[in-house]
Amino acid sequence: MTHEEVLRVVAELDIPVIRLWFTDILGQIRGFAITPRELPEALQSGLGFDGSSVEGFARIHESDLMAFPDPDTFKILPDEVEGSKAAVMFCDLKTPEGEPYEGDTRYVLRRNLEKIAKEGYTFYVGPELEYFYLKDEYSAQVLDEVGYFDASITGPGSILRKKTVKALEDIGIHVEYAHHEVAPSQHEIDLRYDKALVMADKVIIYRFLVKEIARQNDYYATFMPKPMFGVNGSGMHTHQSIFKGDRNMFFAAENEYHLSDFAKSYIAGILTHIREITAVLNQWVNSYKRLVPGYEAPVYISWGQKNRSALVRVPRYRIGKEKSTRIELRSPDPVCNPYLAFSVMLAAGMKGVREKYILPAPVEENIYEMTPVDRLDKNIETLPGDLYEALQELEKSQLMRETLGDHVFDKFIANKRIEWENYRGIVSHYELDKYLPIL
Repeated sequence: MTHEEVLRVVAELDIPVIRLWFTDILGQIRGFAITPRELPEALQSGLGFDGSSVEGFARIHESDLMAFPDPDTFKILPDEVEGSKAAVMFCDLKTPEGEPYEGDTRYVLRRNLEKIAKEGYTFYVGPELEYFYLKDEYSAQVLDEVGYFDASITGPGSILRKKTVKALEDIGIHVEYAHHEVAPSQHEIDLRYDKALVMADKVIIYRFLVKEIARQNDYYATFMPKPMFGVNGSGMHTHQSIFKGDRNMFFAAENEYHLSDFAKSYIAGILTHIREITAVLNQWVNSYKRLVPGYEAPVYISWGQKNRSALVRVPRYRIGKEKSTRIELRSPDPVCNPYLAFSVMLAAGMKGVREKYILPAPVEENIYEMTPVDRLDKNIETLPGDLYEALQELEKSQLMRETLGDHVFDKFIANKRIEWENYRGIVSHYELDKYLPIL
């Protein structure tokens, strides 16, 4: 949409509130609301705000920032979410001098996409975000005890999921699948693949709608990777492909698995650099409670086609569907910052392409059932075991510093080190239950 089209729609529909959104360094929504009277100035010149209190943004002596609404992201929020008519736009953040703000994670993704666009490439992603419906935010009380692909339509979780799908479709976000997941009260809504920047915006809206619709119905939705022990955690399996014009660069009819040499090097790049990008894909202490053997989450660095214990899976090629050839990275979780997550996946994969990394042999056996000796024989390494280890890998990565930029790279690591130190000093219920009676 153009600026004029946005102004016309707001006037014709008599929309009283326009919400301007951006995300902090952790991917949490931040923003403010304006009236239609302020909209022309916002679109033309941007609106100033104090960035010093936003997580990972400017220091207090350089806090002035400008938010420029992106008219291409204009959407009218569903009435049942807002309670009245309201629109939303994502913002690009700039300095008062008009330069892109280096702490804007949306800019980080845009910059990385512009880099490959110079070579004629377009990056497409299709994330699958899982989440739980709970009775409230204070305990992990589930709404059902059913499992994968349960077909009931009257349970509270099914009704909430249906309302969310309708809200997404109403604002032009296309849903491919919606279903119950493996764990009790766990659900998934899959969005149709799109260009990476557009999809990152959609992920933010998707998470917002899931949580708001649950809250308005007196329930709670959480994307927390592992909210309860003994069941599967929630992931964000991310399907990826790169096109040049209408050509899918991942497809080759004559090659094994129908993967081009481009795709093989891209996968090799992901596998080679996965340990240094894991802190971005799995950015919370709780993320590593999901990445343990036995609950379908990937732990071991490998790839395969039929193997769902592998880190990277290549969905099987369907005749006549060359454009659907893609890879699926299974380690990210749904509370990452999507702008940063898509950036680091792309950077790792394209590093492999540019330097022609050699893809190791696939692993089709169940890796969880292998002995340590078997995994050693096959050179299968593991993902970082906790946030601290992941941060150590990230901190020494020159590729990630270049990808994220100095500001985001340094601020992200500093923020996560604080989280780790706070977590490290907590005395957990496990320790009290196990050690207090005997020590």
